[in-house]
Amino acid sequence: MAGTNALPLQQLIASFDSSCLPKILQVSSGVYFQGSIYEISGSEVSFSTGDLIKVINIELISVCCEDISNNDKFELPINHAGLFRIVPEKMAYSTIEEMVSLRPVSLDSCLPFTFSTHSKMTFGNFTLGCGKALTVLSIERHEGEEDQIRCHVQGQQEASAEVCIPLSSRGEFYECESEEVFTLREIMSSPSLRSRKFHFINTTKYEHPLVLSPIYQVHAVMNLRKNVFKFPSSLEVDVVDVTEECKDVNFVMPLSLTEVISQPDESFPAVVEIMEGPDTSSPFNCSWLTELTKNEQMVFHKKGTSAMILLSSLKSRKAQQYFLVSQHYGGRFRKRPRVFNSVYELYVASIEASGLKVSVTKNCEEAEEEGLPVLSVGDQLEVVRCERMELPCGSSNEPKQSVEALFCYRLQEPDDEDDDDDDDDDDNVVKQEDEREEILLPLYMQGHFVEILTDNKKYRLKDLGKNSLPLDVKVVSRDTELESDPLAGFACLRIEGAMLEPIIQASFLHTPNHCFEIPTQWLSMSVFFTKDPLPWPSGQPPKCHVDKVTEVKDTFFYEFRKQGSSDEAPPPRPPKRNVLSSKPPKKPKHKKKSSKADKLQHLSDSVPTNKLHNLTINSKKRPPAPPPPVSMTFHTWLLHDASADVDSDHDYETVDDTLVTMIKKAQEDIMFY
Repeated sequence: MAGTNALPLQQLIASFDSSCLPKILQVSSGVYFQGSIYEISGSEVSFSTGDLIKVINIELISVCCEDISNNDKFELPINHAGLFRIVPEKMAYSTIEEMVSLRPVSLDSCLPFTFSTHSKMTFGNFTLGCGKALTVLSIERHEGEEDQIRCHVQGQQEASAEVCIPLSSRGEFYECESEEVFTLREIMSSPSLRSRKFHFINTTKYEHPLVLSPIYQVHAVMNLRKNVFKFPSSLEVDVVDVTEECKDVNFVMPLSLTEVISQPDESFPAVVEIMEGPDTSSPFNCSWLTELTKNEQMVFHKKGTSAMILLSSLKSRKAQQYFLVSQHYGGRFRKRPRVFNSVYELYVASIEASGLKVSVTKNCEEAEEEGLPVLSVGDQLEVVRCERMELPCGSSNEPKQSVEALFCYRLQEPDDEDDDDDDDDDDNVVKQEDEREEILLPLYMQGHFVEILTDNKKYRLKDLGKNSLPLDVKVVSRDTELESDPLAGFACLRIEGAMLEPIIQASFLHTPNHCFEIPTQWLSMSVFFTKDPLPWPSGQPPKCHVDKVTEVKDTFFYEFRKQGSSDEAPPPRPPKRNVLSSKPPKKPKHKKKSSKADKLQHLSDSVPTNKLHNLTINSKKRPPAPPPPVSMTFHTWLLHDASADVDSDHDYETVDDTLVTMIKKAQEDIMFY
């Protein structure tokens, strides 16, 4: 396709201006054996013979200065502060008009300028001698008359005169050095000036004439090349302008999904083709993901942002599942009681919503040694506020420690007798308020609580996203617009968080009305826009049904939590104690329900030894003891000497060693229970 009119890249680019772009160039030859590779500002640029380059913009960045006396070259930035003066040409002009027309800039803007004549000339009564210098002051134009230039002539003994010379006057004229100076930017902006030679003024470093050539930053695209790339026009590559021959060539530009989002709204809807599908580590686990393969075509209907909610199923025998749900989901939810595993979690939840009430689900007696409230199963607490408390110290010499604590009310359970008396309801309420116990729970304290809910209202998902999260919910009515609602089968779901995601609404060509939303920041793939027609009649787009529930993998959840928890403060740690000097304080008196273990311990302490034969030993933790020898049973031995101490100097000569071991184990088991 490339012809014989190949030019150096720098020369051809210098002949362009922004109004003639874009231009398509074909690489004709280079200096690197059928190709050229350049490392420019950390970006590799590779050209091979025959490559097509579409130039879309040029930007002047510097000027190449070539010393014509020794061919040395150096570069100057375009904003260089030095000034340059034109070097006069040594060629002779045959007419005034020729000399004026070849001026590097327009005559009006370069006045005055000076030239000399090497021939004797007569203009009316005025004769101009050979070698005289004339300074052009202005152009005289009169209707019906030939244009003339008005010149100033310096005579002898400081005498001067002005003379008008017709442009058609013939002779031998030479340009004289002008006093006019130019900046680099002024020189590069004029094609006529770029063709002249210059030299520096007020410097002795470069006294030789210089040829100035512009160096552009070329913005171009190539077929199947990622993004717009840039390279300087000074690359040693020969190219041919093939714009007319290749005007119908389509330059395919791969785009990532985030780059698709930056395209103008007028680009949608459009048919795109997948150049590189998502990798196997994609965080999505949905049906449309498997169809995103190379060379697959699909429709991008529109771009935008979508409010989404991240849900998770509770841990069970099955693998935990995660869902990305649009806030336009049409199902209804009811709140489920939240579970808290520390006082700090109660504090965080109480900040979002006041009046939090919880029930204790596991006894908490570890804090009793430190003088803190003991919590029993079934205790109901109402969270009030956060304040500071002083921890009890083990000795008078130990300094008191102040920590943040949660001020709560321990609510008393109503008596059964009071519930039957309807006339005394108001009195019962007052009585219960008076019987509320005030307790302080340090934020570092561990515990097990479950939320007490009285709300039975049905909520939309967009309304629940405004609550404090996480939040446990259950679907009580499915979304009827979905063929199969994957959320309806779970007994409990947890709302992990809300997000606003940039998305592309897409569909496949065979089902253009079945759309799904692709979160562009979570999926890595490349596509390019095609010129193929849309799969529906012109001006009649189908009514789209958009999937509202997208299953995601656990990697999506972990990455989401990593992004959201970066600024959260960790829960407080318990204060350090001086173990050597501190003594456990007395246990506070608290009326609580006795446990089964306490009753057994009390029973073992109160039963005398002589009545141990009335107890039954039955332990599930270890197998029953083997039967005693025939010579003497356990019951006979107890009746023989019930008051004897097993560990005393009793006469064991008649009892074999096996029986002694069995008796010791039996006594240990009785004392354990």
